[in-house]
Amino acid sequence: MPRSYAIHRPVENTYLVRERDRRFVRELLGVVAAVVVLGGGLLAYTWVHIEILRTGYRIDDLEKRLHQLQEEERRWLLKTASLTHPEVVARRARQELGMQAPSLDQTLFYAELVAAAPERANEEGGIP
Repeated sequence: MPRSYAIHRPVENTYLVRERDRRFVRELLGVVAAVVVLGGGLLAYTWVHIEILRTGYRIDDLEKRLHQLQEEERRWLLKTASLTHPEVVARRARQELGMQAPSLDQTLFYAELVAAAPERANEEGGIP
């Protein structure tokens, strides 16, 4: 006994046209817009966070460099102070350049210069 509900009949719906579901397109656009907004916000947050970290590392590097330069400046100031000390200058002048203290006849005093100035001016024809 054949059962009538078990008979397979081919469906012929080649002439059926499926209508576009406008609600589906609207929902899809809404979901895509939400994903774009959330994704863009997440990307912006990530970018800002990375820039903050990068700036922090740069500040650390610059602070280290500043400390190094301050130490170097301190060393140079100490070296300058030690090399410009009058005793050191006199010793180096004697040792390295062969200089010696002037004798008394090589020394000019201010009083002698003031007294000699009007005489020189008269000799040169200038006004004292």
